[in-house]
Amino acid sequence: MTTVELTEERAPAATRLGLYLALLQLVFSLLWTTYVIYLPKLAAQAGIAPSAVVLILMLDQAVFTLSDTAMGIAADRIGRIATRFGVFIALVTAISCCAFVALPFVAATAGPAVFIGLIVVWALTSSVLRAPPLTLLGRHAARPAVPFLMALVMLGYGVAGAVSPYLGVILRDYDARLPFILSSVVLLLIALGLSRAAQGGAATAAPVAKAQSKPISLRGWPLLFIGAMVILALGYQLHFSINSAAFYLRFAKLEDLQWLMPVFWIGFNLVLFPASVVVKHRGGLIVMGVAGLLGALAIIMAELAGALTVLIVAQFIAGAAWGCMMMSAMSAALAIGTDGAEGKVTGLVFSALALATFARIAAVAGGLQKLPDYAPLVQWAPVACWFVAGAGLLVMAAAALQGRQGSA
Repeated sequence: MTTVELTEERAPAATRLGLYLALLQLVFSLLWTTYVIYLPKLAAQAGIAPSAVVLILMLDQAVFTLSDTAMGIAADRIGRIATRFGVFIALVTAISCCAFVALPFVAATAGPAVFIGLIVVWALTSSVLRAPPLTLLGRHAARPAVPFLMALVMLGYGVAGAVSPYLGVILRDYDARLPFILSSVVLLLIALGLSRAAQGGAATAAPVAKAQSKPISLRGWPLLFIGAMVILALGYQLHFSINSAAFYLRFAKLEDLQWLMPVFWIGFNLVLFPASVVVKHRGGLIVMGVAGLLGALAIIMAELAGALTVLIVAQFIAGAAWGCMMMSAMSAALAIGTDGAEGKVTGLVFSALALATFARIAAVAGGLQKLPDYAPLVQWAPVACWFVAGAGLLVMAAAALQGRQGSA
């Protein structure tokens, strides 16, 4: 049987795995939003001062920064045996869901130490739902299909971003226990389905992965790639989480934000699949670099916008740029980690995202955006982040391409 025939035969298994991963990203992202909504109330019940809530959120991101890479490395070792990989995902997810469900039940009875301990356990174990499944997908799916599958996965992340502003309105009248239980049960069911799909996908798709040609080599460059990812993620955090609301409030009222903020995520979602075609033919680094430059121009457009319509267009373009960056970053990470390090590199990408979130929360907690001396820095830093990282990634892509041509 030829490579093309094998690819066509295995494609449904990889697509099913991609759909599970998209649902996983959607549910886990909404679960995180639910956690953030209820955390102040639960912390108060546990006897934790309101001023310490931001420290808990920073602790979460610090744990994610370390555990995402650790889980990715573990996935590289365990993922060689598909049956163990499925059990690994299911078992750790069950522990994560149990810890999450327990939070609203112990908040008022067990004290702050137990409450924070459960949060740490949940943060540590929830990392199994990020890098490890992508590791299996990258290791066993046909390489030309990876960008499409990454677009599918990121669609779940983007949809969650779009609906998150409405979640707080929906949940504000509910007791925390019900949404915590429901979200955990749904997440566990998806993870169990994912573990079975992972075993089936690994069993059927392995011949395809071996039949593909080697990707562009980035020998000696992975750390620079991760560094660029940290800078891109920091630019996103500063632009969307800190500056975007202020942009809109120049032209709109506070109650309009719930309708305007999702514009960014609409652009994010709509560009994913068209951009995956470009990544398939040109590579993830090139798309990341170009998207970084275009995103920087979009942020400048948002900064200088003189009307709400112009601002909406700018935010749509910025969201589309971030969608290209995320989808192509995951595709590039799997290509860089080919031959056994997919989990490590993918885990480092997730760690970069968590580190940027940590920096953003710390900046907000310190009131950096309100200090007159630092306000211009916060305002224009996203432009600098996306422009510098985008240009650097294009240089990396050119160097990698030249190295491949030289070794041909």
